[in-house]
Amino acid sequence: MKAEYLTKKFESALTYSEYLATNPEKAANWNKIYDQTKLTDEQQTLIKGFTRKLNVLCVSGIWCGDCAQQGPLFQHIAEANPLIDLRWVDRDEHEDLADQITLNQGKRVPMLIFMAEDCEIVSIKGDRSLTRYRAIAAKALGASCPMPGAAVADDELAATLQDWLDEFERVHLLLRTSGRLRNKYGD
Repeated sequence: MKAEYLTKKFESALTYSEYLATNPEKAANWNKIYDQTKLTDEQQTLIKGFTRKLNVLCVSGIWCGDCAQQGPLFQHIAEANPLIDLRWVDRDEHEDLADQITLNQGKRVPMLIFMAEDCEIVSIKGDRSLTRYRAIAAKALGASCPMPGAAVADDELAATLQDWLDEFERVHLLLRTSGRLRNKYGD
């Protein structure tokens, strides 16, 4: 995917509140998880230390249980540093994009496209973190996607949040050590 294409997608994407406003009934499930989850002081300090702009495009489905469970975690991370610009698009409304980021030949959600400030791709990651997959496997490989609003244990949410924070940190460090960006900023 070219930066020009991703720039157009990113510019047309919604903020978190705009995205949730597209379906207030489903947004209640997202708000429940958002309210249940908090970053630790250590996590906030780490994120506040990010010094490169990071554009993140989340391809999601407001109807999706995994998105309702993980999307609020992404939002908490983004809110901790104004250099993280997180935007949202609906997978079904942006099928051309979803077709380019399939996993195992499936259009999975949520999918995060991490980009530099100029929308050059740095990383694509999704649909579930390792902690989420472990929780699903521990439940004897039950349903592939929880029902939105299903209870989630605090320890699972905390571990899933840490999984995603690790990826945000990895991408930031990649940007911070990028020869292209270090030349641009003289650092």
